[in-house]
Amino acid sequence: MLLAFDIGNTNIHLGLWDGASWRLSWRARTVSDKMMDEYAVLVRNFLDTAAVQHGAIKAACISSVVPSLTPTFQELTRRYLKLTPLTVSSELELGVRIAIDMPEQAGADRLCNAAGLSQLFGAPAVCIDFGTSTNFDVLSADNAYIGGVIAPGIGLAHDALVSRAAQLHKVELVPPPQPIGRNTVQAMQSGIFWGYTGMIESLLRRILAQLDAPETKVVATGGLAPVFKAHIDLIDEFAPELTLDGLRLIYELNRGK
Repeated sequence: MLLAFDIGNTNIHLGLWDGASWRLSWRARTVSDKMMDEYAVLVRNFLDTAAVQHGAIKAACISSVVPSLTPTFQELTRRYLKLTPLTVSSELELGVRIAIDMPEQAGADRLCNAAGLSQLFGAPAVCIDFGTSTNFDVLSADNAYIGGVIAPGIGLAHDALVSRAAQLHKVELVPPPQPIGRNTVQAMQSGIFWGYTGMIESLLRRILAQLDAPETKVVATGGLAPVFKAHIDLIDEFAPELTLDGLRLIYELNRGK
């Protein structure tokens, strides 16, 4: 079995791969100053939920965009699982050619998405990852990762609006009954949801125009992806475990190194 850690700015996504499927997929809130032993309790609970003994896990891999937590989970894996984890970086074999400036600056999650996109959907393709930020990652027709877009996530936009406007309060991030809001809540929902949808559609059209490849597959992942897929016709597929799948595929490509 393979234990995968996708450490993001908002959530830590844990996955347990049993050789055929994700036996368990779990999310926990990211707390950057939490100590290793505290996270070890989280991992133990995760494994207890999966009814798996630590010794059944033969490998571990880490994707992290939180530098302070990378050594925490590396040491946790060594101490409690007796394994040396594979940590994703641009120096590993990814299954795609990296064709961007300064590859070492690319987030590990984006590298995992590119790897998963290539192996599961082929190229050319675009991944939209709805997370703390909304990332677009792009594969060209010759299976090269050529970059993408990093935009503020809808949650950040929502929080920024509420924090700077004294009379506005948090609302549910769903589309209102109609674009013209009949009250403050609906007006906010329209501005946030439909405004964000418009940004996604506009960026996608520009990316697809640059690629100039009609067969390009557009894949969405992340917590809010299903909501937006229902309203954006340009999105072809929803892949909830895409980052974990990319992490797993990168491990398989580099196993034994």
